[in-house]
Amino acid sequence: MARKQSDYLAALLSDEAETAAPVPAVPEETKVAEPAPSPAPGRSDRARGTTLLGRESALARLASGEVRQVTQLLLDPAKVRIWTGNARHQALLNEENCRELIDSIIAEGGQKVPAVVRRIEGDPEHDYEVIAGTRRHWSISWLRANSYPDMMFVAQVAQLDDEAAFRLADLENRARKDVSDLERARNYAEALRTHYGSHLTRMAERLKLSKGWLSKMIKVAGISDAIIDAFASPADVLLKPAYALAQALDDARAAPAISSEASRLASEQRALRAAGASPIAASDVLKRLLDAPRVAQSAPRQEPYSWTTRHGRPALTVQSVNRQGVTIRLHAGSGADVEMLTQALRDTLEHLEQQGMGLQR
Repeated sequence: MARKQSDYLAALLSDEAETAAPVPAVPEETKVAEPAPSPAPGRSDRARGTTLLGRESALARLASGEVRQVTQLLLDPAKVRIWTGNARHQALLNEENCRELIDSIIAEGGQKVPAVVRRIEGDPEHDYEVIAGTRRHWSISWLRANSYPDMMFVAQVAQLDDEAAFRLADLENRARKDVSDLERARNYAEALRTHYGSHLTRMAERLKLSKGWLSKMIKVAGISDAIIDAFASPADVLLKPAYALAQALDDARAAPAISSEASRLASEQRALRAAGASPIAASDVLKRLLDAPRVAQSAPRQEPYSWTTRHGRPALTVQSVNRQGVTIRLHAGSGADVEMLTQALRDTLEHLEQQGMGLQR
């Protein structure tokens, strides 16, 4: 961790320590403690005196608050839930992206770096929730279910309100490459409303972030899932190009074309996944989305879709397609009965869907 982030973390924990209540008693089977070494036989009185003075000094520093005792627990991960304010999506964690951490825990005989949790009440199934250490929690849970049933989740208990918990989780996630820009952006957008009353300046000051950079993250968070589905994975949505896309979507004239192209891209990505083929690269997806308004404007205007009977008479014509809906005209004198008109309507809706102009877009 960089020195600047380390200083920020120390300040965050020390702020909470000033108002922290006494740490709850640790269950007997979960205490992590090291017994004080006994004096070696034959030690001189002078050495014993020095040891006693050292202990008294350490106790005095602890009592004065200069040194803070930290309690670590060995917990069953099943009794610990994930705090909803964390940016990392627990559903996206799997054996593959946690493999390195799993191997490290096995090699070291257990989890060496404790997670940060806080005690919760009113939940009969859980005693704590994870503020920082989601991957460690998932990995220990996986190990317990796969040949290591005695593996315990090591955690440090902290007393944090939601805003302080968010700052702590954010600090840990900043250095994590497996937390995507989109995950962080949406996490920031939610925190802006929940913890900072939608005051961007205050949030930037509390997180020690650039207001301009944070503003871009909030902007990216507003991109809808319908557009994100055009990418092979949400992790492909990077801040800089995604910000340009978010700006383009602000144009009321460009947005429909971008949305239509996103729908086509999403269908193509699903087909490629089903076939086991490589997905469309993020750079190509972005280019197609940003080019969509220009392509739509330069494309020749299509004739209105018309459904005709076997006698060549138009029975149904699409008059307009826009964001409000589809306007359809049923022609009198076409000779089509109710069954034929019903089939005409089905064919028309299917045609519009294939063209990216359906009612589900």
